[in-house]
Amino acid sequence: MKALIFAAGLGERMRPLTLHTPKPLLPVGGKPLIEWHLEKLAALGVDEVVVNTSWLAERFPATLGDGSRWGLRLRFSYEGAAPLETGGGMLNALALLQENADPQAPFLVANGDIWTDYDFARLPREFDGDAHLLLVDNPPQHPRGDFRLDADGRVGNDGEDKLTYAGIGLYRASLFADWRDALGDAAGTELAPPRFSVVPLLRRAAQRGRLHGSHHRGRWTDVGTPERLRELDATFVAD
Repeated sequence: MKALIFAAGLGERMRPLTLHTPKPLLPVGGKPLIEWHLEKLAALGVDEVVVNTSWLAERFPATLGDGSRWGLRLRFSYEGAAPLETGGGMLNALALLQENADPQAPFLVANGDIWTDYDFARLPREFDGDAHLLLVDNPPQHPRGDFRLDADGRVGNDGEDKLTYAGIGLYRASLFADWRDALGDAAGTELAPPRFSVVPLLRRAAQRGRLHGSHHRGRWTDVGTPERLRELDATFVAD
């Protein structure tokens, strides 16, 4: 299995911390955020990880090297000065993710600016549909959540008891089938390469019954502000 780590964000809400360091390279618990993911991916048996980059892109290979210290092969998908957002970034990285792989094989995706105690090995090896999302309890900054999770593991768009997408999931390239028709004339789709969010495609998959998920009730943090970063880092001192 291959994996993609989103690391192309500008980190504007984290400044001045991100003026010289991309957010996924900020340290927490004694090592960069992204390194927590790389260790888990290596333990899972992933052998190749694509890291998409934009802001301060040169810092990633300089800090992480080629991935051999974790037994991984790291490849970098540079998006230019302006990030392509989640959908555009994933589409842009598909060629690397599918190189020498079954076109229908799922690949693991993780946001580079989250921390969790979730064991990636708990993700299903097999699943139906276009994607399997990890969902968490809604944090204070996102009280309404994103998706409904049914008892059978099916994920829906509507409902009062929604959960928040954790930024971790398994995806198939089939999610992007006819993506232009799904997005219409949304801003950014006319660019080359296109820039767009993956959320509309996930909602389409949910409508078609092709989106599944699971619920993680353990620790999870969206490291979106300096305050959250400090709070998370303090837990390691306490531990």
